[in-house]
Amino acid sequence: MQEFTEQFFDLILNLDSNWKVENVVGDYRLKEVEIKISFIGKKAECPNTFVMCGIYDHVPERKWRHLDLLDYKTYIVCSLPRIKNEEKKVVTMIPPWASKNTRYTHQFEVKVIDILKATQNQTKTAELMNCSFNQVNRILHNSVDRGLERRPKDVAFSHLSIDEKSFKRNHKYVTVLSSPTSGVIIDVCEDRTKKATKKLLNSVISKENSAKVETISVDMWKAYLESIKDVLPKTKVVHDRFHLVKYLNEAIDKVRRREVKDHEELKDSRYALLKNEENLTEKQRIKFECIKDANFEVSKAWIIRENFKDIFSSNTIAEAVELFCKWGAHVLNTNIAEMVKVAKMFNNHLKGVCNAMVETFSNAMAERLNGKIQELKSRSKGYRTFKNFRSAILFFNGGLNLYPLFSQ
Repeated sequence: MQEFTEQFFDLILNLDSNWKVENVVGDYRLKEVEIKISFIGKKAECPNTFVMCGIYDHVPERKWRHLDLLDYKTYIVCSLPRIKNEEKKVVTMIPPWASKNTRYTHQFEVKVIDILKATQNQTKTAELMNCSFNQVNRILHNSVDRGLERRPKDVAFSHLSIDEKSFKRNHKYVTVLSSPTSGVIIDVCEDRTKKATKKLLNSVISKENSAKVETISVDMWKAYLESIKDVLPKTKVVHDRFHLVKYLNEAIDKVRRREVKDHEELKDSRYALLKNEENLTEKQRIKFECIKDANFEVSKAWIIRENFKDIFSSNTIAEAVELFCKWGAHVLNTNIAEMVKVAKMFNNHLKGVCNAMVETFSNAMAERLNGKIQELKSRSKGYRTFKNFRSAILFFNGGLNLYPLFSQ
């Protein structure tokens, strides 16, 4: 029976003839199983030169966490051989069941990655895998590093998006660089300064490929614009439509809050004015109809926003500039301070704003990714360090090959 057990584990561990299961030991008190393996071959492959070399000696026994067996924590135990290679260096062989310098098997790592993808929560994954949070966290970081290393180098991007995401309180941000065509996050850097953004762009885009970036969708944040000017001087800047409408919505709400003090009708009208008409509830629609045609400044501000959205149908830059100038003149004539302020800001970034009227690429995909990042933060109740935050973002949204073996 003992011989059958050893042969059974030889098969399920898929060991070749150089390895042999010597013993399987169970501890019923600790609910643990140890599968003891020996290397019985005469030669082993050098992990540096990949040349078969004679055995020099063996290192002390090591343990690797494996997939649980009948709810028992399962470990592989082995004294790995060392070889002396052609360079006369003594090195330890890498076992077929694990990566170098890890203390868990490939199969265990694959299962952790799969459950992490499903739960998007490291604590829950650790509970389900009956292991520590630190083990799960280590696998997350290692798989992201591996995925980034496997990514094709020197990729030529046609379109890029830059967006910010709050990291911690007290105005702590990260900068997210993504691809609107593939829908993946390329990388993340800490802070949103010019220095940090330039470093991020330079790490992703080579000088040879900088001219191949046709458009970059970005907010009006000064540090971002200056970074793009330095690193991607020939790239067309597009101030995405989402943020442009967001500025107008914020101005509308400021007008509403100013006027509601004198007009009871405007009470509880925030969402009725800011939502798209097709998304209004019946109650909000009734409120909206009462306000839309009234002589309130907020009603005029709402019309300003709708007129601006009409410019999005422009076919050429020349047409967009002409329509924008007419729109801006109308805003100035209304003399609504909050809307005039936004119109002047748009005028200061006229080229990028008008590019948004014509270009189909925008930060819409970046905003969806931003939403996914927010879900990660909510599930994990925040991240204490940037390193953990970055790895989590890239693990779930980086489109990386995370698994330990290419075939997986």
